[in-house]
Amino acid sequence: MHVLGVVLAAGAGRRFGMPKALAELDGELLVDRASRVLAAGCDRVLVVLGASAAEVRDRAHLDAGNVVENPEWAGGMGSSLRTGLEWATDEIDAALVLPVDMPGVTEAAVRRVAAYAAPDALVAASYGGVRGHPVLLGRDHWPGIREVATGDSGARDYLRTRHVALVACDDVAAGWDVDHPGDLESDTS
Repeated sequence: MHVLGVVLAAGAGRRFGMPKALAELDGELLVDRASRVLAAGCDRVLVVLGASAAEVRDRAHLDAGNVVENPEWAGGMGSSLRTGLEWATDEIDAALVLPVDMPGVTEAAVRRVAAYAAPDALVAASYGGVRGHPVLLGRDHWPGIREVATGDSGARDYLRTRHVALVACDDVAAGWDVDHPGDLESDTS
């Protein structure tokens, strides 16, 4: 199975005060961290940029061939997810999606979820029994996801009406996300 890792990194981070892709944790940009983590279990990683795309390209250590800009990024995460899925080539069986603001997700969690890759897969990491990220979306589901992926809901509305297999990742990762700069300063990992 061929898995495409998709980093959703297009947002402006209004509440955060800057694009989260440019935020640092332990001296590493969050966008670089997310790309590195996804590379551990994916055949290829695509980073979807939007706000401050030029600055992210300048500061991050991304392969230019694996970066795409979402011209509709201001409309929310849904448009970035659609952009990532539309970019996937025919040999890709599933997309493993990770928002840039989830630095607690580890390579081990990525490998664990990616192991379920299949064209009909709907799988998500879980933390304390609650669905989290990364989320594995099999190719068979992409048309339906593209239809409902609007605003900041991404694939949430599509997944809400289907069975999503949960893979416990509590022992290897943390499902917290970054909403405010202080979230990067506290020991939440």
